[in-house]
Amino acid sequence: MQAPSSPIREHVPAREPLAPEHRHKELALDVRDLWAGYPGQPAAVRGVSFVVPSGEMVGLVGPNGAGKSTLFKSILGLIEPLRGDAIAFGRPVREARDDIAYMPQVEEVDWGFPVSVLDVVLMGRYHGFRPFARWSRTDHDRAREALERVNLAEFAGRQAGQLSGGQRRRVLMARAIARGARLLLLDEPFAGLDAAAQHELLEILDGLVREGNSILVATHDLSCVMSSCDEAVCLNREIIAAGPPAEVLTPEVLSETFHMHLVTVGALGVQVAGFYPQASARAESSRR
Repeated sequence: MQAPSSPIREHVPAREPLAPEHRHKELALDVRDLWAGYPGQPAAVRGVSFVVPSGEMVGLVGPNGAGKSTLFKSILGLIEPLRGDAIAFGRPVREARDDIAYMPQVEEVDWGFPVSVLDVVLMGRYHGFRPFARWSRTDHDRAREALERVNLAEFAGRQAGQLSGGQRRRVLMARAIARGARLLLLDEPFAGLDAAAQHELLEILDGLVREGNSILVATHDLSCVMSSCDEAVCLNREIIAAGPPAEVLTPEVLSETFHMHLVTVGALGVQVAGFYPQASARAESSRR
């Protein structure tokens, strides 16, 4: 007989909720009328404009194929925007890259490459072209501090490919932290994690924001956005709505965002019972 699993305590954000009218004087990120896509295809995101105020965590919500990853890559300049601008701390992103860290989806990383966990985290310390240069003592100190922060210090010498899915996400988080950036862009960091791993990762993010860092996190997890993000942005190729989570994550906005009818149990964002296609909902209604 298996022992019962330990209960997961409710996540409590590390900072007081911000008032709806709150705006910091400095914007960590200001995206202006951004259009982006790939050659020979229609634009994946169209006319996207939103901001990430300094010292806040903003949740980017949208279904698969909504353009979240394309938006991140165009903000970072990994793909050339078709139109529009992304401004970080008052400067074009290309001039502010030392202040920005990016955590890609875990599936985008080649985990079969024979490098240690510490080597992966040290890559976050890379700032520009430096052939044949060795990592400095400061680089190693920052990398090990980042591993301590995500509770993976004991795995520093292990091959990265031997880690579990949750541990791999924490390694990528450590790499972003080691960079020492003020703005973090995190693409689906909670995907596939169980409740305990989600809670642990949220506590790390809360601590970073409490220290004055800014975070833009793409996620499907509405409860995480409702409980931990200062603002929410709903995206499906274009911005559907943006603002405080309690005002944005409504059944109407989410139905438009996901092109599905949302059924909730209890408070919105606490329990999500399921998604049902709008067409099916209309057909059911017509039979009554």
